[in-house]
This record gives sequence, C-alpha cells and structure tokens, in this order.
Amino acid sequence: MNIKLQTLKGFRDFLPNEARKRQYVINTLKQVFESYGFEPLETPALEYEEILLGKYGDEGDKLMYRFEDNGKRKVALRYDQTVPLARVVAQYQNQLPMPFKRYQIQNVWRAENTQKGRYREFLQCDIDTVGTKSLYADAEIIACALNSMKKLGFKNLQMKINDRDVFVGVETKYMTIIDKLPKIGKEAVVKELSRYMSQEDALKILNDLLNQAKTSKITEIFSFLKSLGFKEGVDFVFDQTIVRGLDYYTGIIFELIVPEYGEDISVGGGGRYDNLIGIFAGKQIPAVGFAFGFDRLMEAMEENKLFPANLQTTKVLVSVFSPELMEKSLNCSLLLRNNGVPTELYLDENAKLEKQLKYADQKGIPYAIIIGPDEAKNNTVTVKNLKTKTQQTIAKEKLLNMIK
Repeated sequence: MNIKLQTLKGFRDFLPNEARKRQYVINTLKQVFESYGFEPLETPALEYEEILLGKYGDEGDKLMYRFEDNGKRKVALRYDQTVPLARVVAQYQNQLPMPFKRYQIQNVWRAENTQKGRYREFLQCDIDTVGTKSLYADAEIIACALNSMKKLGFKNLQMKINDRDVFVGVETKYMTIIDKLPKIGKEAVVKELSRYMSQEDALKILNDLLNQAKTSKITEIFSFLKSLGFKEGVDFVFDQTIVRGLDYYTGIIFELIVPEYGEDISVGGGGRYDNLIGIFAGKQIPAVGFAFGFDRLMEAMEENKLFPANLQTTKVLVSVFSPELMEKSLNCSLLLRNNGVPTELYLDENAKLEKQLKYADQKGIPYAIIIGPDEAKNNTVTVKNLKTKTQQTIAKEKLLNMIK
C-alpha cells in the first residue's frame, strides 16, 4: 500500500530547528508571566460539546471540530482557552484563590479556510486575571505583555489602549467599519460609512470619535503604567479607533503593535470582559486578559532577527575514538551531565572521527571531546571548538571549568 506522506491541511510539523525557536519564545514568556505571579493552567484538548457550543457565535460553531467519541458522547476540540477557563473557575471556585491569575499555552483547533498565517491547529498564549474589577489588574496585564516583548528583544513596540465607553451611542455596524481605519485609511472609512449616511455625517462621526478625550478609566490605567516605568507616547498610547470583539469586551481594550512588522498588524490583544467567565457560575465574575498571536509573534521575531544565533541546547558531543575506548567516553559524558552540562554521546563506536565531528557541526553543538589512546593514557581530553576550528588538550579535571 502506497501511503502519501503529508500533514493534514492546516496542520504543521515543527522540525528541531523551528521547534527550538518556538520553545525559546514559550520559555521566555513563561518566565515573564511567572514573575508577575501568573500560574500555569492546562485544560483537556477535548471538552463536552455543550461546554463550547454557543459560546462563540454562529461562525465559531461552524468552525469547531465536533464529533461523537466511541462512548457515543458528543465532544469538541478546544476552540480557545477562555471558555475552558470559565469552566475551570466555575468548577473549582471553592479551591481557587481569588483573584485567580493564570497563564495557558496550549493548542486550539478551528476548521478555518487555510491561508497565510491561518492554520487549523495553532498555539494560543493567554494571561488572564479573574475575580477583580480593579483597574490595576488591567494595567498589570498590559505591563506583563509589554515586558514579555522587551524580554524577547523588541525595542520598538506599542500598546494601543481604548475604552469601550468611547463608543457609547455609536452603532455596532459603524464601529466595524471604523475598526478598519489603520488598514484602509480615513478616506476609505468615510466612503464606507457614506453607504449608510451622508458624507458629512460620516466625517462627523469619525472626527467626533478621533477627538474623544481619555475616559477616567484610561487616565487611571495610564497613571499605573507610568508608575510601572512605561512611557506614554512610546510604550503605550490612547487610540480611540481600537474596537476588538464587540460582543465580548466590556471595558478597557488594547492591541500590541510592532511598527516594523506593520502598523495595521497586532501581535496580540485583549481587554476586560466581565460577562463571560461567569457563564457557568450563574453570576458575574469580572476578568481581564491578553492573548499573543503566537504565529505572528514568531514571524515578527524572524523579521527583526531576534532569535539567538545558536539555540542548540546540547553543549558537548563526546566522540568515541574506538570500541576499546568507549568506557572512557561514557565516563566523560557522565561527568559532564552530572555537573549540569547538556551532553550527547555519539552512538556508533565504529564511526570515523571525521563523521562524528561533522555530525556535531551539523547540529550546531559548539564543543566536541576526543579521547584517543594518548588522552586515555595521560588522563587528558582534547576539546575541539567547532566554531573556531581550534582544539587543545587539557587535564580531565580541568574540563568542567573550561566548558562551563
């Protein structure tokens, strides 16, 4: 039987080089999240269908992967991480400390029409604070997202912040058009609005919005952010045209922009949503959160050349000179690993030394250790720097200091 070797449409393999980059970003984000007191949460890939159905609108229900399992249960693959969070808060509300601060980095599945940057399985990376209406929670989420980006090496980034109260009195269909402003420009927005009203009225609606002053909530959050060391006009700005999910967010909303990546493309966003988390608890539970668009973040990292030159975690390859000297190589690799040095032992004792060194070089391992008959006799090792193509023979007891 001839099997066609390919992944499903919208699904991807990540080979070691790409997987290491993803892991680097994930580990960096986790480090920053935990420095703010956010704790890890993991939920199952499968939920009962009734938990997820009807929570994302008609479009979400269409894109959800739903099926009947072998036990005739109706189940669905995780569509996002917010509804599972709502279930967790309701299910374990007597066990969780409030406010509950969690981060979640897991895959979600949507039967999207695949195109550039859109996949059917992709990683979501969320931070949320549940159980408080304090505006400091909003400011802290924004600060955590900004510092996450700075930790990844971004120098030029900006959080655009708005308040849903700015839109009071403006019809939803008009806001959907105004949301396109960064992409299509003022003239095109006025033209689209003019389908529903005179050009003069369209211009007035847009100008009135652009001239809106900061709300009291925005002013308070900006004060918090300044106290946390961020600069208005540089790290964060008031942007009256940020709209985001009209049926989802209830207060402050924000989008993170990397100007070099594109003014109209956000690498993440979020806001306050006080009506969603309580859907299973039968009462309102306030919440605020932020989600990174992980694939966009990876693209922005590549475009800005922010990945370290060598993400190879293995630091040393211990070569095997001959079958007779295998024990010496084994002992050397044991010494290094026991002292915290990530070490790989070459697995074919009959392979030529040249092949072993080429293998280490292909993998980006910086050092190779050679223990031949002379080294074994004199209790020394030869350390080859594969980057500089230099080598030196040293006493075995000095190896750890040299490598570390």
